[in-house]
Amino acid sequence: MRSFEDLDQLVGAVPFGVVADLRTVDAGRGSQPLHRLVLPELLEALAGHARTASTEASCGMDGIVVSDRTRTAQVLARRIDGLRDRDEQELAGYGAALDHLDDLDEDQRPRADVDLVLDLHRLLFRFTPTPGGRLRQVENVVAGAAPDGARVKRFTPVPVAATPAHLDELVARYRRAQDAGRHHPVVLVGLFTLDLLAIHPFVAGNGRVARMLTNALLQDAGYDVTRYVPVEPVMARSPERYSTALLDSTHDWHLSRHDPWPWLRYLVSALADVTTQLAALTSSARRAGSKQGRVRDHVLHHARPQFRISEVRAGLPDVSDQTIRLVLAQLRTEGLIEADGVGRSATWSRRG
Repeated sequence: MRSFEDLDQLVGAVPFGVVADLRTVDAGRGSQPLHRLVLPELLEALAGHARTASTEASCGMDGIVVSDRTRTAQVLARRIDGLRDRDEQELAGYGAALDHLDDLDEDQRPRADVDLVLDLHRLLFRFTPTPGGRLRQVENVVAGAAPDGARVKRFTPVPVAATPAHLDELVARYRRAQDAGRHHPVVLVGLFTLDLLAIHPFVAGNGRVARMLTNALLQDAGYDVTRYVPVEPVMARSPERYSTALLDSTHDWHLSRHDPWPWLRYLVSALADVTTQLAALTSSARRAGSKQGRVRDHVLHHARPQFRISEVRAGLPDVSDQTIRLVLAQLRTEGLIEADGVGRSATWSRRG
């Protein structure tokens, strides 16, 4: 809530380094329609890997680790009869919360909603003896480890009695900021995460809920990159930078005198990192091998099951129509594809 009380004054001028990273993230967003059109199977494979990697990294940041990766996949896919320990219970809960986000209909958006925050927390602890979905009922402080290993106070969350009002106000102000459209959507998502963590509505699981919501809000704003290349492993590789950025930006938050840019700079940089990774993966898929080999690979592994020549041309802009048609004829002779119609409106379908 605090970051949205006087948003124009708080955010002010965006630092140059953040502007550059936002341009990278925006460029990635602009490429998404083309990637979905010409590389659907690659994106599907990346999404499956990203879901597991995101879950492992986000849970690992909270000390929840299942060392057997095969077991991790089974837990997330719900292909096991029983959960062995608390780590597996919380891992399964994270997967259930992600399923809930995936199942939301278009008319249930925007996803910034207090009920959704509570639902995600409830699902996070669904398989544990600890009840989820309940706001904090005791006052506490957020502690962390000092360089010498000692536990030190990080910050004091919002008082218990004020937490519900702060959550309601955060959601309302975030939605108004979205509707106003004066500030970059990624900046608004970062501020929402910052304020949610400063409010600290739950005894445990705040970080995991915030990271899930960050991805959901980014995707609602049109930034799908974390669906295919997760940002949580980037955060998990630099836990000190992650916690320091949050700590620096929550200092004096209760007085509305905090500086959001340490956190925003960190988050936007991480998003630019994964956007660059996705660009490299899609570029490699589109350019691997000879031109005929690339057309063949694209048609058999990356194009939609039913596609048009124009889609292949869009995915391989440096390959001539003559080469594309030659490869299509070869694949049809091999019985791997078939033509549906003739002329400019014709489509092609993979067989088998």
